[in-house]
Amino acid sequence: MTGSDAPHSDAPHSDAPLPDPSAPADRSAAGTPSFRLGYVPGVTPGKWVRIWQERLPDVPLELLQTTVGEAPGLLRDGGADAGFVRLPVDRTDLSAIPLYTETTVVVVPKDHLVAAADEVTVEDLADDIVLHPLDDPLDWEELPGKPAFERPATTADAVELVAAGIGVLVVPQSLARLHHRRDLTYRPITGAPQSQVALSWREDATTDLVEDFIGIVRGRTVNSSRGRRPEPDRQAKDKRPEKGGGTRQKPAGAGSRTGGARTQSKAGGGRTARGGTGGAKGAKGGPKGTTAKRGRPRRSS
Repeated sequence: MTGSDAPHSDAPHSDAPLPDPSAPADRSAAGTPSFRLGYVPGVTPGKWVRIWQERLPDVPLELLQTTVGEAPGLLRDGGADAGFVRLPVDRTDLSAIPLYTETTVVVVPKDHLVAAADEVTVEDLADDIVLHPLDDPLDWEELPGKPAFERPATTADAVELVAAGIGVLVVPQSLARLHHRRDLTYRPITGAPQSQVALSWREDATTDLVEDFIGIVRGRTVNSSRGRRPEPDRQAKDKRPEKGGGTRQKPAGAGSRTGGARTQSKAGGGRTARGGTGGAKGAKGGPKGTTAKRGRPRRSS
């Protein structure tokens, strides 16, 4: 299907190579940690996987594709350390960070009337059979259009039925792109529910690696202060004052020569180190403007 004239989804896209899901990382090796990341269809985790590989090259990341309905169970059972899910999820024991909301579209054959419009509404589908697959990620209060005789098992099956001219399908835009066909297209639809993608993990299993991945998804830099907490001994070392403490004082010899001369001037208005008498700075309390000249003494008249 094509959708060049439809608005782009808010989901991030990346051409970065993804780890092969069929080649799971070896977690049995002692001292070799790995990170298991689940994701539902339509989510493209390539951008975050690439950053993970740059920052933690020694920790292999294993991708696990799952369905919308099975994703929460995968996290609860410990099958994945974290996962990209579609909301809502039961947050009794799962934490979730909403990431983005997808545009909802209707998938139709290229010769369908809807294909001539830039955008349609739910009411425009009143005369169409609207397919409702069992793995539909949209939370409908009331289904639009006419119901099909049987619900397709998966979104992929529903797309095949659309291509056969049996009905139309309303899905998040990422799923329309995932099941691309040349004989189909899609258009944005208003009045339909939207799907929100989130990063989720088991609340009681927030490990350092989970924190690392949360930081990557949230866009934190390597040196971000909101990353991992510093180690105690490193933190104590940073707070330790320099040896000697306090501010440096001037060496005693640096001001001893002038210091003595000034003290002598203040004490008795005597001669300075150069042989002159105390001046305005040395003789406090003297007449204003009566500053003695340095060098030769005055001649008596």
